[in-house]
Amino acid sequence: MSRQIVEPMGAGLTRVWDVSEVLFDEHTGFQRMLIGRTAQGVSLFCDDERQSTEASQLVYHEALMVPAMLLAAQVRRVLIIGSSEGVASQLAVSFGASRVDHVDIDEVAVRTCAALLPYGYTTAELEAAERGEGPVRVHYTDGFSFVAASEGGYDVVVIDLPDENSDADAQHNRLYGASFLRQCAALLTPGGVVCCQGGCPTLWRNDTLRTAWSRFRDVFATPVYFGSDEHEWAFLSGRRDEVADPVEAMTAHLAGFTPETLDAETLRGSTVVPHSLRG
Repeated sequence: MSRQIVEPMGAGLTRVWDVSEVLFDEHTGFQRMLIGRTAQGVSLFCDDERQSTEASQLVYHEALMVPAMLLAAQVRRVLIIGSSEGVASQLAVSFGASRVDHVDIDEVAVRTCAALLPYGYTTAELEAAERGEGPVRVHYTDGFSFVAASEGGYDVVVIDLPDENSDADAQHNRLYGASFLRQCAALLTPGGVVCCQGGCPTLWRNDTLRTAWSRFRDVFATPVYFGSDEHEWAFLSGRRDEVADPVEAMTAHLAGFTPETLDAETLRGSTVVPHSLRG
C-alpha cells in the first residue's frame, strides 16, 4: 500500500513524500508514527514530520552528537532525551561513554524503530538496554521528570526531539525552554555540555532556531552553533564555563575519532553562525 505524506515546511509551504510501502502507521498514544519506504530508503515520520531517513540519518545524528562530544571535557556518562531510533546512544558508546541513559516517553515508538528501521537499535540491543545490561539503559518516562529527579553527573546531555511546535499544548515544547536547559546544565560535570536540535537555518524557516540560539546564549558561557551543510538542520551545544576558542578545542579533540560524515574542515565551516542570527 502506497501513500503520500504532506509535511509542513513553513507558512504556505509543504513538502510531499511518496511512500511506496507503509510498514507501520499508528498513533502511539503520544504521536502519529509512520515508517515506510521512500526514495531515501526506510524513513520515520512523526505527526507528518520527517524525523529520519535511511539515506541521511547518519549525517543528522553525527551533526547532533559529534560536536557536543568534542566540546565536552570528557565523555563517560551521557543522558539522551528523545532520539527514539537509538543512533545517538550508539554514537555515544563509540566515543567512549561507559554509561548512556536513554530517556523516551514513547515506548511504542522506540520498540517499533528497533523492529523496523535498518539503523539504530536492533531489537536484541534494545531488549538488553531495557534490562539494564551493557552501557545503554533505556528509561520509558517523561524527560522533564527524569531530569528533575536526577542526581546528575553527566558529561553530555542531549535533547533530540521534534522541532518546537507553534501549538502551545505540544508536550515536548517545555523541554526546549530556558528553564529546562538550566536544569540540564545543573546535571553536568565540570566541562560538560548540553546539546539539542536547534531548528532549520533556512531564512524562511528559522524562527525556532532564532529562539533556541538566543536561549543558548543566555544560559551558557560558551554556546556553539553547528549547521549541517549536508542536511537542513542546525544543532546547538553549550558549556557553562568559558572556552576561549571552542572550535579549535573541538578540532583538536577530533584526533583519534573517525566520524563518517564530518571532519576538521566541516567543523570550521559549519560552526559559523548564519548572518541572519548574527544581525
